[in-house]
Amino acid sequence: MVSRDKKPWFLVEVKLSARDGISRNLIYFQQKIKAKHAFQVVFDMEYIPQDCFKHVGPLIVPARTFLTQLV
Repeated sequence: MVSRDKKPWFLVEVKLSARDGISRNLIYFQQKIKAKHAFQVVFDMEYIPQDCFKHVGPLIVPARTFLTQLV
């Protein structure tokens, strides 16, 4: 979990593959701690030129996309 202004901002779960879909644990913890964003970062997807922080629900995102947006 990453926080901003002492409040949960986003959760990250890292997986090798997106084939099993969104993790139920990620969904559960986002609801429990009320983080604005929840990302399942995967390595088997190509880069997508989109801002993943525009989404508020749990989202599967390619590792390259996610990492370029942390700067």
